[in-house]
Amino acid sequence: MNLPQRKSQRLKNYDYSQNAAYFVTICTQNHLCLFGKISNETLILNDAGKMVSDKFAEIPKHYPHIEIIKYVVMPNHLHAILLIQNDESTKGHSATMTLSEYIRRFKTLTTKLYIEGVKANRYPAFNKRVWQRSYHDHVIRNEADFLRIYEYIETNPLKWHLDKYYKE
Repeated sequence: MNLPQRKSQRLKNYDYSQNAAYFVTICTQNHLCLFGKISNETLILNDAGKMVSDKFAEIPKHYPHIEIIKYVVMPNHLHAILLIQNDESTKGHSATMTLSEYIRRFKTLTTKLYIEGVKANRYPAFNKRVWQRSYHDHVIRNEADFLRIYEYIETNPLKWHLDKYYKE
């Protein structure tokens, strides 16, 4: 049986390890609201959401050439602006990692911790996968693009009911 080939969402011939600002959206499998809720336009992360937020915030500690400009963990997804800044001092294996590799490592770590939390009855159960297989990315090309995305992340909890990932 021939299954359809999954198409890559990455830009063709683009080097995702190069210095740039990237807008990233990572969604839970089936858009399940595993990380909390929004009530009266206020984001309320549960313990799982706090864990995901903490682990995302720690990325620069492990990869100093990555700067997190802005991020928000929503009930069923995460939005972020990441800045990759390689220079002569960051030459080595982690400096040549692609954006996909950083995201893969983050998803692997948080999935492991999430499973531990489910087993300890601290986190909501999930079906087979915490995260969707891929993620959405956008290379930020100019200041206007950056400002538009920054504001989108900043106001995302206020506009939850309008969000394409919205679920009650």
